[in-house]
Amino acid sequence: VQLQAFGGGLVQAGDSLTLSCAASGLTSSSYVMGWFRQTPGKEREFVGFRWAGGSTYYADSVKGRFAISRDNAKNTVYLQMNSLRPEDTAVYYCAAASYYSSRDYIRPAAYDNWGQGTHVTVSS
Repeated sequence: VQLQAFGGGLVQAGDSLTLSCAASGLTSSSYVMGWFRQTPGKEREFVGFRWAGGSTYYADSVKGRFAISRDNAKNTVYLQMNSLRPEDTAVYYCAAASYYSSRDYIRPAAYDNWGQGTHVTVSS
């Protein structure tokens, strides 16, 4: 199983950016696909996830600005980020998890597979 996250870069506040997470060895449409972010010295922070059925859930800090979508043909999940703020600066990670009713998918421990991370820097 491999997840490759890419698409990060340097943008200005207010800009938009789309991150991609290409999956191999699993079918992303059958898994819970999550996005997290991390800054130096801090714990990995929940951004959002998409259920296999398609519904999504987001952290309050990004709700209304970020959206997770999926292209089944490409086995790729996307994180569309709009109205970016300097506080969105982080390394962004995608993750995949099998569904278990007992798991809390806002927590990193719920996920079985992780991508390598892609840097996003938002300048003010």
